[in-house]
Amino acid sequence: MATMAIYLRRAISSRTSVFRCLSALQARDFSPAAVSPRILFDPNSSIRPSFLGSFASSRGFAKGKKSKDDSSSGSADVVQDIGPIVKETATSQMDAAVVALSRELVKLRTGRASPGMLDHIIVETSGMKMPLVRLAVVSVLDIKTLSINPYDPNTVKEIEKAVVSSPLGLNPQVDGERLIAAIPPLTKEHIQAMCKVVAKSCEDVKLSIRRARQKALDTIKKAGSSFPKDHAKKLEKEVDDLTKKFVKSAEDMCKAKEKEITSG
Repeated sequence: MATMAIYLRRAISSRTSVFRCLSALQARDFSPAAVSPRILFDPNSSIRPSFLGSFASSRGFAKGKKSKDDSSSGSADVVQDIGPIVKETATSQMDAAVVALSRELVKLRTGRASPGMLDHIIVETSGMKMPLVRLAVVSVLDIKTLSINPYDPNTVKEIEKAVVSSPLGLNPQVDGERLIAAIPPLTKEHIQAMCKVVAKSCEDVKLSIRRARQKALDTIKKAGSSFPKDHAKKLEKEVDDLTKKFVKSAEDMCKAKEKEITSG
């Protein structure tokens, strides 16, 4: 009986201790604000609140220091090769100037028949203005005669009126469903006037080409130290070569047109 009484007292005592521990834990504040700073920042502490991991990692990310490798790679400058873009842009602008010159020269009348000499004529038909080349097929019958064949025969009169009103000095005649335009010989005064127009057109296109060159050189200059000097010099020479090429092309076209005008 005595032994049984001893075991009973020990069981009651252990149970009382457990209840006391539980009560103490329930009364204790485990919120982040109540956790001891020593526990939070002591690296040797075995107690580490769950929120500390995310806090520490975010703090470390925000104020992390760059390593030497990071700083060296960030300071390296990437040199952009502007050469292809500069040359492509300059070529496009210069070529556009030469194409525009070609269109202007075709409009000038010479003593020879050319289907392109009517390309700039605008015809008003059915209340709309349209290029003659969309309304008719222009062909050369011989070196002094043009044939104009409308797609719609009902537009013959409108086309005739537009050709007569143009500064070409043509007087086409109705021939069934088509028009026949004889190219009159050029007078001396007309030849001189046409040659002056060609010379002015040539100078205008050369100015356009040189403006494109200057834009390209300005782009190279703006690149400054980010573009190596030896590369810049090479690119400038390539732009100059392009300029000479297109200027020569324009001059050759104008010389050919002058010859066509003077030869009648």
